[in-house]
Amino acid sequence: MLGIPRRYSHFVYAVLQSGITTAVASMIASVPFLGEQTFAEHWLPAWGASWMVMLPVVLFAAPLLRRLTLVLTTEDR
Repeated sequence: MLGIPRRYSHFVYAVLQSGITTAVASMIASVPFLGEQTFAEHWLPAWGASWMVMLPVVLFAAPLLRRLTLVLTTEDR
């Protein structure tokens, strides 16, 4: 394991979550290129660009989304 201190877990989560989400989304968007045999040529640059845009969004949005989730939900009874 990398041994990253737990206090940085929100950064690790953001990297993993944004990477997986953008990989799937750009893969779906690149499906039309399967027939042309250029899927990887289109998918990899699209994934890289979307990941670089989405990572800061996830880092900044996550705390707001956590607070909103707490407002919208109640404790189990």
